[in-house]
Amino acid sequence: MNPLPPSSKTMLKILGKEGALSHKDLVKKSKCSPRTVRFALQRLKENQLIIEKANMQDMRQIIYQDIRVPVRKNWLTEFGLRCMNIPDREKGTS
Repeated sequence: MNPLPPSSKTMLKILGKEGALSHKDLVKKSKCSPRTVRFALQRLKENQLIIEKANMQDMRQIIYQDIRVPVRKNWLTEFGLRCMNIPDREKGTS
């Protein structure tokens, strides 16, 4: 896995917290430029950390989802915690 730029880490944190979002929503929430968000999403796709899905309410839109977020929206898997260098909640280690 290639090292992630800060913008990609920011997008991953937002997707981990908020769930699946569109490009437009990520631009609003991150306060980054559309180009920066596109670059960050591309890097996350290259590293297989996010997936693209069709927005079922508007099939013209693509939504992005953090693959590490299981069914419960605000819970990251152990793999996700390691990727973000966040200490394991139970063990207190990374």
